[in-house]
This record gives sequence, structure tokens and C-alpha cells, in this order.
Amino acid sequence: MRILRAPIARRTLLRGAGTAIALPFLEAMAPAARAADRAARPKRLQVFYSPNGMMMDGFRPAGSGGALVLPDTLAPLAPFRDRVTVVTGLGHPQAAAMGDRPAGHGRSCPAFLTGVHVRQTEGSDIHCGVSMDQVYAAHLGEATPLPSLELGIDQASLLGSCDIGYSCAYTNGISWRNATVPLPVTANPRDVFERLFGDGDALDPASRLAQARRQTSILDFVREDTARLSGTLGQDDRHKLDEYLEATREIEKRIQRAAAGGAGDAAAGIERPAGIPDSFDQHVRLMIDLQVLAMQADITRVGTFMIGRELSNRTYPEIGVPDSHHMLSHHGNSPEKMAKLARINRHHMEYFAYYLKRMAETKDGEASLLDRTLVLRGSAFGDSNEHDHMDLPVVVAGGLVPGGRHVAVEKGTTMSNLLLAALNVLDVPATAFGDSTAPLGALTHG
Repeated sequence: MRILRAPIARRTLLRGAGTAIALPFLEAMAPAARAADRAARPKRLQVFYSPNGMMMDGFRPAGSGGALVLPDTLAPLAPFRDRVTVVTGLGHPQAAAMGDRPAGHGRSCPAFLTGVHVRQTEGSDIHCGVSMDQVYAAHLGEATPLPSLELGIDQASLLGSCDIGYSCAYTNGISWRNATVPLPVTANPRDVFERLFGDGDALDPASRLAQARRQTSILDFVREDTARLSGTLGQDDRHKLDEYLEATREIEKRIQRAAAGGAGDAAAGIERPAGIPDSFDQHVRLMIDLQVLAMQADITRVGTFMIGRELSNRTYPEIGVPDSHHMLSHHGNSPEKMAKLARINRHHMEYFAYYLKRMAETKDGEASLLDRTLVLRGSAFGDSNEHDHMDLPVVVAGGLVPGGRHVAVEKGTTMSNLLLAALNVLDVPATAFGDSTAPLGALTHG
């Protein structure tokens, strides 16, 4: 005999002392027909940003149309070849100097998701424009607990000057709520975890470190609520809930290990707050896993991730590159420097592939997160040696647009046309964005 169970609300939370844990999609949340469920499933947007441009010879696929052939820099994306579209030729005319000082990073980075020419200033009178991720977040309204989630690797200030004549607000983030409100990235995994799950028992650094050393878990606070809910679920949903909570606990343990082992240590001359792993690799993967967890639980449907702030001087000794990334980006056509820069480009692409892998293996109803997400990967420059912002290295991935293609548009076509087309794919009825002239039809026409 089939046992009928009462449906549970999509916004059901596991609650405990200072803790509220959102749930992944469960079949018990959708008693209606599966076809209706598929039609109602949300669309998501994720943006992955790499700083300091790209060696375009290693990025640009040969030819266009036909099967996508991935060059060396894009080789890590091979498992997702049929789900990625490489777009070349797009640019940001609004990143041109237009009489301002020749400091390209301070204009190109904020233009990346806005298509706007920023005001040159080192002070508080910054002025840019709303970014496309925030247009989508506003379109979704209060559909999720968090409108968006801005993550990064560098602890970045919005104050002071980071490029000649330009505020740090222009180079240390890519999301803008409006023309005067930039959204800073969060780089500390502990801060992200607490924002997602409301860990009210660790509000100051000392108590956070003490909790990490005790190895206590937020799951301990919701144990009773978890048991109650589990008793109302079918076998498949119980298994899905267990997997989700295990993934949550695994991420929490990684943060605790970082807090207990690396708190107060210095790395590359920068004091590392408790919760940030000592290793760049561990840090990047942990932040990506947190972003995926936030989507899995439908805490947010909009996210951005900066693997480095624009003008990043990070070194990469783990891949044999002890040189500053930014200095290498101005390689002066030195073969040795170009080879090292290409190595960094591919290294970043490997993390983008990990991003896609994690979304592809995370279920969202009958499909995966990747199936229902538009993922945009890009940089503010193409050839950074020339500060060229008119041929950008763009990859679009996920299940919302046709994949397996190289779309080569006329060089200088505004990036805003792609951003407008992406908003339309996400069901935003926009007719213009930034300095767009028309939606980029090639994005959706396979």
C-alpha cells in the first residue's frame, strides 16, 4: 500500500539555537506532476571572474561553427565541451579612457558586468551602474533568503586608491547594486558559512576559534528538528537529506581545520583571518563548494566569484610561477613571461572546470544545478599586455543555452549585448542594458 505523506513547504528550515539550515529540493516539496515541477524549477546565474586578462592565443578556438576544439588554456573544460560556448570578439567600449587617466584596470573591471564608463575618482564619490547579476537578483525579488552571494579569494577593501586615479571599489568587486553601491566580496569561508546558516554562537574571533577547536557542529543544534523531519520523508528524500547534511558538515569541518590550524598565521605577508585555509587551492575549492551549497539549498540563485581581485599580484609557486600575476600580465612579449602567464590562465580554468563539475554532480530535482544555471566566465581584458578591453575571453556554460560552440563575433561588439541576451534567457524582460545595441542572438541560436 502506498503511504500518502503531507507535502512540506519549499522554505522549510531546520532550526536550532542560533541556527537555521535551508533544505535542498525534496520530492516531498513537489506533490504535483513532475512535468509541472520541471516547468517551475528556478533558473540560476553564476559569474566566475579571473583578473589580469588572458593570453588569447591559448584561449581562442580555431575557426567557428562545427565541433568545438578546445585550445590548451580551455583543455580543462573537455568534460563539459557540449555544455560550454566560447565567445570571442566582445568588448567594452565604455572602458576606454575618454579623456581620463590611462589606468585601464580601474575602468575595465567595473565595466565587466555593467557596460558603464565609471567616474574617475579615488574618493567616496564613486559612480558606475547596476550590474547584470543585480538586475536578475532584483527580478527574483524575495524568492530566496539572500538576493545574491558575492564571494572571492582576496580580502579586498572598497576604500583608497588601487589603480592610478581610481578607487579600490572599482577593482575589488564586480557586482553593483546601483551606480553608487558596490557589493564587496566575502573571502573568509567562516563568514560565508555563518551568513548561510546563521551560526549565532560564534560572533567574535575568539569564540569562533574556540568552537573550531571543540569541533562542534551547527548540525548538533538542529538534531531534534532533523529527526522530526526525517520521520516524515520517504526513503529517497531521507537519502537526499542525509547527503546534503553530510556535505554541509564536511564543509564545516574544512573551515574548522583552517580556523584551528591557520588563525593568525601570516601568508605572503598578509595576516590570514581565522577560517581562511593556508593553501590557495583549498581556499578556492572551499569557496566554490560554499557557493554550490548555497544554490543547492536555494538560499540564493545569483552568485559571483572572483578568483582574484583585478590588479592581483598573487604568486603561484605551486605551479612553478613565483612571479607576480599582474607583472606577468605586462609581459612585453617575453616568451618566458608569456609561458608563465599562460600557466596561470590554465590554472584558473581548472578551477572553473571544478566549479562546473560541482554543479553538474549536484542534483536539483530531476536535473542538476548546472542544467538550470547560466554560468558566465570572463575577464576585464583580453590581451592584458596592451590593456585590450575590446576582445574579451568569455565562456558561457550550463544548460540554459546551446553548448559545444565557438561564437566569433565582430571584434568590438559590446559585451552588453551578451549581458542583455543572458538576462532574457533568465526571463528578465529587458530591452536594453548598459551600452547594448541589441541582444546577442548567437547566444541562444545553436
